[in-house]
Parts: sequence; structure tokens; C-alpha cells
Amino acid sequence: MDGHRPYIGLTIITPQGNDYCRWWNRRTPLQVLANELQAQYRAPIVALSVNNQLEDLRYTPDEDCTVEMVDMTKEAGLRVYARSLAFVLMRTARELFPERQLEIQFSLNKGFYSELLGDEPLTDEMVNRLRERMWDTIRAAEPIERSVVSREKAMEILVGAGRQEQAELLRYRTSKEVNLYRCGEFIDFSDEILVPHTGLITCYQMLKHYTGILLRHPDSNDAGTLPANVEQKKLSYIFLESDKWAKIVKVHNVFELNKYSERGDAGEVIRIAEALHEKKIAQIADRIADHPEQARLILIAGPSSSGKTTFAQRLKIQLRVNGLSPVTIALDDYFFSRDQTPRDQNGEYDFEHIDAIDRQLFNEHLTKLIAGEAVDIPFFNFHTGQREYREGRKVQIQSNQPIIIEGIHGLNEALTERVERSQKFKIYVSALLQVNLDLMNYIKSTDARAIRRITRDSKFRSYPAERTLAIWPSVRRGEERWIFPYQEEADIMFNSALVYEPAVIKTYAEPLLRAIPKQSRVYGEAQRLLSLLDYFCVIDDQEIAPNSILREFIGGSCFAK
Repeated sequence: MDGHRPYIGLTIITPQGNDYCRWWNRRTPLQVLANELQAQYRAPIVALSVNNQLEDLRYTPDEDCTVEMVDMTKEAGLRVYARSLAFVLMRTARELFPERQLEIQFSLNKGFYSELLGDEPLTDEMVNRLRERMWDTIRAAEPIERSVVSREKAMEILVGAGRQEQAELLRYRTSKEVNLYRCGEFIDFSDEILVPHTGLITCYQMLKHYTGILLRHPDSNDAGTLPANVEQKKLSYIFLESDKWAKIVKVHNVFELNKYSERGDAGEVIRIAEALHEKKIAQIADRIADHPEQARLILIAGPSSSGKTTFAQRLKIQLRVNGLSPVTIALDDYFFSRDQTPRDQNGEYDFEHIDAIDRQLFNEHLTKLIAGEAVDIPFFNFHTGQREYREGRKVQIQSNQPIIIEGIHGLNEALTERVERSQKFKIYVSALLQVNLDLMNYIKSTDARAIRRITRDSKFRSYPAERTLAIWPSVRRGEERWIFPYQEEADIMFNSALVYEPAVIKTYAEPLLRAIPKQSRVYGEAQRLLSLLDYFCVIDDQEIAPNSILREFIGGSCFAK
């Protein structure tokens, strides 16, 4: 009977919080509603959340549901915009250079970096042609049509389009349905939602960058303006180094990784990837040991779940091999007591704010230690929220004892302002995954870190995945404020990602994500991450060494307290 009702009930979630219900013609796409409500939003609406599931604007509901507009101030909306931009770039490159393949490699500088594969170098003239053709496509507001087909049908279509490897990748999915998107003659699959037509992609910038193309887009702070173009030479280098590592391991995408797993050769990938980590850490330790006077303080910083703790432990071992005896000081022990902790806009304690740390005391202790004096290191009691002093915490160091400090503010000069820059060695650690799904569908480092954190929070903190995903936007905001602006201050960067890790962590993360109920606000995000993991063949963790950075998240680390 319900299936014949001409109208259904919508519960509409508004940005002002005054939610309401209304009747809706079941044959009318929700894009009509989005157009009607756009004036209430300060950024373009690019997608919908229907019963906590992300849908494209053309979605037509056939039953009562809860609907929320997704604009570009939301992380999900910005992702829709970026993926749509990538799709149009891929189409443009296929039209202009059909004999070559464009590969979108990684996120960079509020955008993404891509290269035209082949021996012929990319020229300014080629970039200009891409820029002009892409703008023509966007001005024409050409439709981006979505169809949901069976996995077998999608493989057939992709093979017919000359995309054999992409078709083969779909073979590994357990999901029986695939989203295909078509714009003009170009067709590709994507688990991400795209905008319904190219005319919605109005703000972007295409630049020639190194040997490829940097395509920049707005961030969530201002959807109509491009953020400042901050050159990120060091971060670019570490991404390019990651590509070199992928060539050494001979794994560029999930299809190649899965082939290793199918042949029973995953152990070789694990050993090479871990050896690359060990070699890089040893090189960093050698550099420090060659100039110890320039590394009285070793400051290690990076975003959440980048593996800073294990990296610091492995660096200590390599420094000892070089004849140094590093001492670790925990930045957390210099937190102000609760009554002096700053609060955020919601009135909650803001432990990520730099003013949550007693920098005056911290700098006083550092200068005394470097001068050879003894100091009593405080202890922060997280149960009482108070700073304490305990017996046996007096520290005094020698000239061959660098101080290792790990924390999110390590690259910010304001943290250690009383110590000369010439005495500090700064290291930025992040997980920049070297493997992508295919040429167009790149895996963001943010997603790799989220999956790491979900696994770690469950195993070591008894936090459900739902809680981790719920606070993840707040964590990301803290990173944008306190970590990413300072990453180019690093003397060296270390990529903690392991090319094989999604295939291992999948076993741990999937059941945690599946446990998130449909009524949860983060259900759609959980489903998106599950779709990503669905492409990977499982790799057993037995061959992973106890000192691996991945052990920090899945357990079995030799550095666990």
C-alpha cells in the first residue's frame, strides 16, 4: 500500500537546528529541495545525507526519510567536490591525450597532484590545453550521469573501454553493485558521490607542478575562494619519495598488491616495506649523530595516528647505535592543571591548544637541561587533572644525550622559544599511503589514518568506532590549526605508511565499522571506509615484526608499556 502513496514524509535537518517535516512527491528528486534551501547555506550544496547515507543530488526517495543538505563547509561535501573535479580532469586528459594515462597520485596543498604517464615530459603548452578544455566542459554544465550496475556488467563496460586493470580490480569486491559515472564519452567507477553536472565546479586552480599538475580547490572555511597557495617543497618531496618506494616494492595500486597476496608473496612486500622504514630511520639517526650540537632537542610532530610513538622508539635505538643516549620527555606532563586549561567554542577543555601547555616552565626546564643542570620533571595526573611531582623524576643530561620530545606542537617555534633554533632538529611524521585504488581513485592519507585510529582506539582504549568517527572532524580541525601550518618547518619528514597496511588492518577495522548502526550520524562515513577496504585482499599479520609502526595500532608491539 505504501509503495503506491504519491507523497512521502521528509524530516529535514536544518543548519539552524529548527528541524521540520513536510510531504514530498516521491517522483521528485531531492535536488529540487536543495535548490529551494540553498539560500540558507553559506556554501554550495553538493550532496545529500539521507538516513545518514551520502547520496547525490538527483536522489529520489521512495519512503519516509530524514534528509540533510551537505554543503562544502562539511568534510563530506568538500570530498564530493574534489572527487568531481578529479573526474572532470580525467575526462579532459583522456580527450586531449588518448594515448597517455593520467594518474592522480596524492593530495597536496588543498588539492591533488597528478601526472601524465609516459616518456614525453609535460609542457606548459599541454597544461594550457588541459586548462582551456576543462573550463569549456565546466561552462557547458555537462551532466555527470550515475548508474548502478552489477559488478559483472561494470567489468564488461570497463573492458570495452580499454580499462582491463580497473575491471580486474572490481573482481576483488564483495559488493555486487558498482557506481558508474559517465560524462560525455568518458566513463569510470567511483564509490564516492559526484556532483550531477560539471557546472557546479566553479572554483579551482590548475598549475604545473614539478613534472605534473597540481589542481587546487577551496577548503571548508570558504567555498568560494581558493586558500593561499603555500609552497610545500618538503611535503612534495616526501610524496615523490613514497612513489619511489612504491616502485621498489613494485606496488602502485591495490590490484598489484592483491596479486602479491594471491600468489602467496605478501611476505616479500612486508619485508621490503619494513626495510625501507628501517633504512630511513637509520639515515635520520646518522644525520643527527653527525651534528649532535644541532640536535640537543629532537622534536617529533605529526597528525593523529601517524605512528609518532613507535617512530620515536625506533629512532632512539638507532641513535644509541650511533653512540648517543637520548632522553625522552613527555610533553603531556607539562599540561596546566584543569582550572587553567583553555576551552574551545563549545566550552570543552581544549587540550590541543598550545596554551594548554605551561610553556614557561617547559622552556625553563629545557634550557637548564641543555646547560647540564638537574631538573625535577613534573607528572600530569589525568585522573585528577592536576600536575604533580613524584620521587625519582629528577633528570640531568650529558652532551651526548639529546632530548626527544614528541607532541603535536613540536614544529611550532612557540613551544620551545627559549631554545636556539640551531640546537633543534625537527621531524614531521605522517602516514602518506603509497597505494591507490587505480588511476583516478586515490586514497587520502586522512582515510588511512582514520582506519588506524579506529583500530587502535578499540584495541587499547575500548572506544567503539562510532565514537572515534564522531570526534574525527574535531581532531582534523585541530590538525589544520596546530600541525599542518608548521609542517614545512621540519628538518626532515618521515612517511610512516606501509604499502601493505590496509590489507592487514582490514581484518581488525571491518567488524568495528560494521557494528555502527544505521541510525548513527557517522553510519555513511563508516560505509564509505568499508567500501574502500572492500578492494583489498586480506594479508595475515604473522610476518609483521614487533617493532613495526603498524603494531602500534593492531597490537603486538615490542614497545608497548
